[in-house]
Amino acid sequence: MIDRSRITGVILAGGRATRMGQRDKGLERFRDAPLAAHALERLAPQVATTVISANRHLDAYAALGPPVVADTIAGHAGPLAGFAAVLDHCETDYLAAVPCDAPFFPLDLVARLGRVLETGTAHTLAYARTASRTHPVFSLVSRTLAPSLIAYLGDGGRAVRGWIATVDAIAVDFDDEAAFGNLNTIAELRQAEDRG
Repeated sequence: MIDRSRITGVILAGGRATRMGQRDKGLERFRDAPLAAHALERLAPQVATTVISANRHLDAYAALGPPVVADTIAGHAGPLAGFAAVLDHCETDYLAAVPCDAPFFPLDLVARLGRVLETGTAHTLAYARTASRTHPVFSLVSRTLAPSLIAYLGDGGRAVRGWIATVDAIAVDFDDEAAFGNLNTIAELRQAEDRG
């Protein structure tokens, strides 16, 4: 297993939140705290240090504690732009990423992804998979992949799955489908308030 001291965690909060009416999703209130704060609370114990990737309301995100890094690629280029910006500042060997709108992801997410990368294989990226689908944004990425990511973005690539297909990646199976659920609308946010 990769020691947490070698991992930086990033909360990805730089999207446009089109399904939430352009509201800044990570700052929407959920159980009396910003949605991004819940992701931070779950991720922080799993890594050495945390960063928030955001492109709006940077001061509000900075108030949550970690440094805030904005995309260096203009036009809201998606989660990979956040990955790239944070990898550029990353001082650890690995970057663990989670979206800001998934407040129930596993408390052992990073450890389980790291266990697979430390099995002596050549894999440089691990991501979550459940029975019904893959969840590539929930991932652990070797810092050595930064040049590959920059090249992919430079060629106009934007899809996380598209980039993952170009590197030595491995899916890690998780049983709890609901743990990876994204709260994309205000209605979903309110419905999730009562979940344990």
